[in-house]
Amino acid sequence: MSVDPRLLRAFTAVAEELHFTRAAGRLFVAQQALSRDIRRLERELGAELFVRTTRQVALTPDGERLLPYARRVLAAHDELDDAFRAAPRPLLVDLNSPGLAPEDVLRRARELAPEQELMARYESGLTGAVQEILAGRIDTSFGRYGGLDARLRARLDVQFVRYEPMAVILPEDHPLAGLPEVPLARLAGERIYAGAGNDRTPEWTDLAARLFAGRGIEIAPPAPLAVGKEEFRRLMAKYRDPVLAVVDFPPMPDCVIRPLVDPVPLSPVSLVWRKGLRHPGLDALRRAAAELGAREGWLERPPGSWLPEGEPGLPA
Repeated sequence: MSVDPRLLRAFTAVAEELHFTRAAGRLFVAQQALSRDIRRLERELGAELFVRTTRQVALTPDGERLLPYARRVLAAHDELDDAFRAAPRPLLVDLNSPGLAPEDVLRRARELAPEQELMARYESGLTGAVQEILAGRIDTSFGRYGGLDARLRARLDVQFVRYEPMAVILPEDHPLAGLPEVPLARLAGERIYAGAGNDRTPEWTDLAARLFAGRGIEIAPPAPLAVGKEEFRRLMAKYRDPVLAVVDFPPMPDCVIRPLVDPVPLSPVSLVWRKGLRHPGLDALRRAAAELGAREGWLERPPGSWLPEGEPGLPA
């Protein structure tokens, strides 16, 4: 049985006042409306709750039996209402990897809404993060929205954040390491690691495959996932495959990072969250992304740049 808490509140007021006029005044409703709610509750419960005479109102045995239950239900209802009128829970924000542009967005959002708690997470890959978003374990993430399966995109809302220029990480003794920028044509014949085999980042491997197509560049086979700078250094020394990255990727030991040019390949970065999510922290995050995008030129596509053809989720 599902009983409207409003009806239980009407019943409790009358039960405690034993007077319809006083109970109606306590609830700020008309006496006629209060009487109507009591009759509706009696119909729904199939029980008479009050004995009414011209001089007094008294609880029936069924009314006395209902009263403690009604009080407990209303107390729980008030507690629930108070919980959601108070400060909202923390917003869990996946930044993908440390040192990238989403950290700047989060930092600015915290400045815009210091009363909110925005907690950083690092899921390393949008496809993996979206599984966590849809399961309710995190709230937002950043990455290549257009690289997600269409069925996942249908369950998300999105805000474009940045055209992020791409780069390549090279061992410091690689023949191309001395160049300030690496033309894509100079990577012909190279084998580039782009996360192949990592089920959390297929959108990144797909971006690499589109970029390398027809250029004579091979995607390196799956390799162990490096976590931390020391593991990255060790695996780079062992496999020596250049790594596809973005220009803001943090420095790695014994390596150099070089922007890619001719053309400049772009990684589209968007903020995503599950449809219907409402949270003041999300509002601050969206404002921060828009503000930084305008100030830092993140939304301006460089001339002569490359993007995947037909990419969903890009600005008009």
